Amino acid sequence: MALLGAILFFNVASQSQGKPAAAAKPPTPSKEDAQIYRNSTYRFRYQIPFGWVERTKQMQEGNADSKGEVLLAVFERPPEATGNTVNSAVVIASESAESYPGLKNAEDYLGPLTELTTSKGFQSDGDSSIVEIDGRQLVRADFTKQLDTRKSDATGNDENLSMRQTTLVMLARHQIVSFTFIGGSEDELDSLLSNLHFGVAKPTPR
Repeated sequence: MALLGAILFFNVASQSQGKPAAAAKPPTPSKEDAQIYRNSTYRFRYQIPFGWVERTKQMQEGNADSKGEVLLAVFERPPEATGNTVNSAVVIASESAESYPGLKNAEDYLGPLTELTTSKGFQSDGDSSIVEIDGRQLVRADFTKQLDTRKSDATGNDENLSMRQTTLVMLARHQIVSFTFIGGSEDELDSLLSNLHFGVAKPTPR
């Protein structure tokens, strides 16, 4: 559970009032792959939103004793920076299925996931469901959390600020692979989820 707890900590650590910090560019290995994370082990890729910051290495170092691994951790702005909006994030991780005795399928992971997520102030948002992306089926769980901070909408009125989390889970190679998305609205989450793809990508036209 240590890895999952660290993911949730990074998701909520920077949600406080203050002036939003400017987002820095993540390091890029090449122009062609500048914003794409590819994972050949689990055969998926993720299109990182432009201008987001990467904290994969930092989260890996913080869980050196964990049986899991953070594969990708990207944020709209640095987690250590304060802001008056939800710091959107995408965290992809893998954990050994052996860490959860009795776990036979991805659905069995929802119990520990829900227990820990709700302990951080989130509430379950509806029942879990099965989603299909590029022919791959994943279990989906949604959560929401009301934040103490408030923001002004276009009319100048204050409105409650809420954080939304969607986690997709699959079981592959005796590992639990989780895809956690954080955003301030359903539309934002849908946009983040749309960047996840499975299978081999077609070569980029030259």
